[in-house]
Amino acid sequence: MLGILRQKAFGQRIRPALSAWRGYSSAAKEMTVRDALNTALDEEMSADPKVFLMGEEVGEYQGAYKITKGLLDKYGPERVLDTPITEAGFTGIGVGAAYHGLKPVIEFMTFNFSMQAIDHIINSAAKSNYMSAGQMSVPIVFRGPNGAASGVGAQHSHCYAVWYASCPGLKVLAPYSSEDARGLLKAAIRDPDPVVFLENELLYGETFPVSAEVLDSSFCLPIGKAKIEKEGKDVTITAFSKMVGYALKAAEILAKDGISAEVINLRSIRPLDRNTINASVRKTNRLVTVEEGFPQHGVGAEICASVVEESFGYLDAPVERIAGADVPMPYAANLERLAVPQPKMCSPPLMSKILPKPIVHACGDFWSYSLSNMSLFTKLRILSVQQRELATDLCRWLQQLDGILIEVKKPSYFRNLRDVHVGPLLLLGRNSSLNNMEYVDDDRIFLHSSLKGPLCFQVIFISSLDSHVH
Repeated sequence: MLGILRQKAFGQRIRPALSAWRGYSSAAKEMTVRDALNTALDEEMSADPKVFLMGEEVGEYQGAYKITKGLLDKYGPERVLDTPITEAGFTGIGVGAAYHGLKPVIEFMTFNFSMQAIDHIINSAAKSNYMSAGQMSVPIVFRGPNGAASGVGAQHSHCYAVWYASCPGLKVLAPYSSEDARGLLKAAIRDPDPVVFLENELLYGETFPVSAEVLDSSFCLPIGKAKIEKEGKDVTITAFSKMVGYALKAAEILAKDGISAEVINLRSIRPLDRNTINASVRKTNRLVTVEEGFPQHGVGAEICASVVEESFGYLDAPVERIAGADVPMPYAANLERLAVPQPKMCSPPLMSKILPKPIVHACGDFWSYSLSNMSLFTKLRILSVQQRELATDLCRWLQQLDGILIEVKKPSYFRNLRDVHVGPLLLLGRNSSLNNMEYVDDDRIFLHSSLKGPLCFQVIFISSLDSHVH
């Protein structure tokens, strides 16, 4: 089989790319991520006869997500190979082809299935250059959707960025926009080393503006270089893949409160652009990392370690990590949303922990409950340590202010207000400000506010379990 592939690839006449007749001109302004990937594959196959595709349903079905649409008709079954459902088998064939000078692009229907082929990815592809003292290159691309999709369950929703990024010999890329998809996939195919190319199923249909430069067939992005999607001066937010969009939305939320966030699209997970990240942190003096993968040993943890090692003296606040829940991905849609970061997680509630003055009014989405719904005991069980610390920080700030008086009586659920660990917290409107809180007796607390007129508020009591009346 390898002999046939080599004969066909090295002897085939190069034909124009499909994009030349699909209407993508220099005047085009928008492109979906799906089309960006498709045209990148097409142009690289047209430019280099050694490039071929292999995977489940990449040919007759034109790809599970239609990324390979039209390529079988143009390049034929010798260069667009449908395979059985045997990831270990066709990945091994691809690595062997790369050993012999070809440039395979291996598609996994989801990167969860790459676990079936991880021996070939790590032991056969990633380590060969080092083990051969640089004599053997393995120019192969492993690509496919990675991370959470929508209602596909735990076995199809895992983010594998950190798995592969921890392995020497691999390069790991994670595009966000159409520009990223085109430029990085072209770079991956042209690279002499194995590249893991992590796409996102939910981004395939997203449309992004593209320039004439991006649409040019020679366009290629450098591997290992991040992109500053939005400049800012108050806090640095790093993200990759779909989380870049969430970070940008969070930056818009923060901007309404006068917080200027700088958003960095990592693009490359390995190598990681530490220079761009640290330069940004040295400007903003604060860092928040965002990823949908698990928090332990995550990409965010590596970024935080880099910043602490290289820019610790510039930090004005502790680094913060936002990640997916430390559980397998739930199947239910409502639980799935809770298991992955959302834009509001980067907004004022979290920022209040790292900025000089907490922003109180937006905290209710996470952990506050109204007086009319004070069945707190079961709800308090789900509060994380981070959320409790946030409440503590906010209340300490509230104690420094002063204003009109509001009385809050102790809920019947607590024996004694002095047992409450954090105390009450008011949520006010945007133009309101909290002032002082004062313990009066075991049943009442006075809270002061500078707001005059009607006051809408919520209160939270966080108590240890032994102080609760069962």
